[in-house]
Amino acid sequence: MSPLWMVRRIGFYVLVTVVLGFFAVPMLWLASAPFDTEPGLGLRWPDWTLANVARTFEHPYALSSLLNSLLLCGIATVVTTVFAALAAYALSRVRIPGRDLLLYLLLLLSSVVTGTAAMVPIFVMMLQLGLINSQFGTALVIAGGMLPAAIFILKDFVDAVPRSYEESARVFGASPRQVLGHVVLPVARPGVATIFVWAFVNAWGNFLLPFLLLRDVGQQPAAVLLRTLYDEGGSANLTVIPVFSLLYSIPVVVLYLFVNKRYGFRFHGGIKS
Repeated sequence: MSPLWMVRRIGFYVLVTVVLGFFAVPMLWLASAPFDTEPGLGLRWPDWTLANVARTFEHPYALSSLLNSLLLCGIATVVTTVFAALAAYALSRVRIPGRDLLLYLLLLLSSVVTGTAAMVPIFVMMLQLGLINSQFGTALVIAGGMLPAAIFILKDFVDAVPRSYEESARVFGASPRQVLGHVVLPVARPGVATIFVWAFVNAWGNFLLPFLLLRDVGQQPAAVLLRTLYDEGGSANLTVIPVFSLLYSIPVVVLYLFVNKRYGFRFHGGIKS
């Protein structure tokens, strides 16, 4: 072992330690600060108490905003997953001129024309349709922004499903709907699970669209409510924010663990004909 090799190994472990610390410190703060009598921005061993939890539950919009987030994300996630599956199957099986170009254009436009850039026309359109303060309308807008990338990802899974499976099902009299529901989607289940969790996480953390389209505080999700958690002096309310942040992170973690254990995650198809 040369000195140069030792220096490289030490540098590698130092880099890994710094990176792990960069991600671990916020997680440790999130796990300890909600139960500290005097939570601060620093990391320290907490003086255990449940008073912060009680204070958070006393907030008039804390629990309702979490329920609003679940409703909003549930609608957006289901719409994105269902329509992405239908569109991915159609684009995978139907040979149309310019199909690949259409996919790349959808992905490119969804990346270039972000929600911030399209916010003014979206707001005007929703205002004219009378969908301001509509959770269903806001969920549809969020789903529309996620659909191009979801279709692009899910199509790869559908491409990996052997056509012989579908042909065998048609021989036994299966309809196109039955072929999709009972043959293609079960085989592409890891891809559907990936899109489901990806769409939920993106909708769960979406701040700008609900902030602009939902003007009633009682209908706003938790991501929007977080910005209002200040004390009387205008400073961040560190008694409520840690507990609310912990509650806010639980649904995403539970969903990820459940889907990963039952279906697994992949970003590519896993079957070859």
